[in-house]
Amino acid sequence: MSSSTLTPDRSEAYEAMLATLSEGSVHVHFDPYEDIAWDSPELAIDQDDPRWILSATADPLGATAWYQAQPLDRRIEIGKARMMNTMKVGAAFESMLIRGLMQYAFALPHRSPEFRYCMHEMTEECNHIQMFMELVNRTDVEVPGMRRRLRRVSPWLAGALATRPVLLMVAILAGEEPIDHFQKALLRDGGHLPPAVLRTMEIHIAEEARHISFADEFVKLRAPRLPRGQRLALSLLFPVIMRTAAEEIMTPPRSLARRLGIPDEVFAEAFWKGPASRRIMASYFGEMRALAADAGLMNRMSARVWRWCGIAGEPALYRGAPDRRAEVVA
Repeated sequence: MSSSTLTPDRSEAYEAMLATLSEGSVHVHFDPYEDIAWDSPELAIDQDDPRWILSATADPLGATAWYQAQPLDRRIEIGKARMMNTMKVGAAFESMLIRGLMQYAFALPHRSPEFRYCMHEMTEECNHIQMFMELVNRTDVEVPGMRRRLRRVSPWLAGALATRPVLLMVAILAGEEPIDHFQKALLRDGGHLPPAVLRTMEIHIAEEARHISFADEFVKLRAPRLPRGQRLALSLLFPVIMRTAAEEIMTPPRSLARRLGIPDEVFAEAFWKGPASRRIMASYFGEMRALAADAGLMNRMSARVWRWCGIAGEPALYRGAPDRRAEVVA
């Protein structure tokens, strides 16, 4: 649906938002090689830095008693691999976003303000991929990245979603929200991270704010205008897509867990059967619960699906709000 099909007031407000976001991309943007001094002593990668240790509050593996009982060198080894695998998965999800957004953008009518903004966003996502992979390459650890099953379908999945723009934006939000929330939680936890990791996260959070704002507003404006059956289907798919994407992004492949010597029962507790990990999972989506309500996608049937997916709870009061209580389904 193009912005021309919205009411005049909404169309003007939406186009004004797109102009603001596009201008922001012009005047406040980051280059992965100009704005990160990779070779400076301050950002040098120390492979034995204790700041590789996983957060006990923000990371589901770091929250386990097993991880916390490991010797210092093991916690560093596991934490480093865990962080870098998440970065590599993040880069893969950015590439999927670019594929879907490119197909969507080139189906837009001439002079659409969405086209310009989408181009800005994809440029920034390319920079994020370079930034994530430069960090991974400078870290002395081999990680597989995305789990095999998603790697197989990723080349065509985003393109298929591009034919359903609202669903595409929901999928984009599902790919962006868990990493964004996770990185913000680490910064709120004190930002005790290797300096290069911290700088990468700061840049990513700053630019993702624009990307999330666009997708959020897109869904908020267009979902209520879908035919009733499509709107109901989207309301039921919304939490499923959120949960599925979060699992794919935040769960390391079993092959990496075996290589790191993580016992099966600890892996299960951390991803996502333990009470601490289930709370962390549900906490990723406070803003998305608010969006679902604002977009008319929260109803009695969909609320049950949110609970079934283990990501129900209170909506966020505002963007970037600290976690409120989330439900944990036994």
